[in-house]
Amino acid sequence: MGVVLKDRETSRRPDTVAPGRVKEVTSVSNPIVKDIRNLALKKHREETGQFLAEGLKLVIDALDAGWTLDTLIVAKSQLHSELLAKTAARTVAAGADVLEASDKVLTAISRRDNPQSAIGVFRQKVSRLERIDLGRDGLLVVLDRVRDPGNLGTILRTADAAGAKGVVLVGESVDPFSLEAVRATMGSIFAVPLARVDEAGFLAFRKSFKGLVVGTHMRGETDFRAPAYGARPTLLLMGNEQAGLTEALAGACEALVRIPQVGRADSLNLAVATGLMIFEARRGSLKL
Repeated sequence: MGVVLKDRETSRRPDTVAPGRVKEVTSVSNPIVKDIRNLALKKHREETGQFLAEGLKLVIDALDAGWTLDTLIVAKSQLHSELLAKTAARTVAAGADVLEASDKVLTAISRRDNPQSAIGVFRQKVSRLERIDLGRDGLLVVLDRVRDPGNLGTILRTADAAGAKGVVLVGESVDPFSLEAVRATMGSIFAVPLARVDEAGFLAFRKSFKGLVVGTHMRGETDFRAPAYGARPTLLLMGNEQAGLTEALAGACEALVRIPQVGRADSLNLAVATGLMIFEARRGSLKL
């Protein structure tokens, strides 16, 4: 089950969305608080289809982007803030629930000593790969078995900044809805379509894809700036942090490229390398 409140309810108005409930919570042992805290666990996120997003700005961005908010936890001590109070009222009017929480409860939920004034319990949203519209020259970032939540969050944020059409997770990847990954996106998880697929599913999609497919690889002999990005839709394949692309995914690429390096380091962090690739692939479309 997801997070549900069963306490006092605001008055209902006919012909409108039934308003949500409001409850004050001060104890970390409250069953509702325990249920929300369990969203730090992947198993619980999978069972409920929910996840946590911290920060008032992220909550507002998500609401504006049309994501479904089930519960909003707000700092009762900060409800004097006009924006926080308005967001709480907006939440109730939309039919979601509000927890007016003590600082102790917010700290327990966020697992941080200095928690944000608002934490949202949102429903997960994943796109179907074949339904992401690349248009004539769009870029789709494809990540093979990415394991680090910080890397994934940073890549989603970079993809958002550069105007990529989406991010695809192939194979056994880190959960994009983990607290760490969501934090690292700085809200971009609400702006960038995200798809998840196994390797066989991606390779099947690749067979019918008519655009450019570029992957980074240690065997790559082409400079990463050389492909004709922007002339047609592009799939950008980036490999696992330790192992790189699988042989099957590398074989699906039209071009294998390499980022030149002259120092002693023999590799780049995945998020850094992906950022370089994304902005190079989007360079012709960006007006700087």
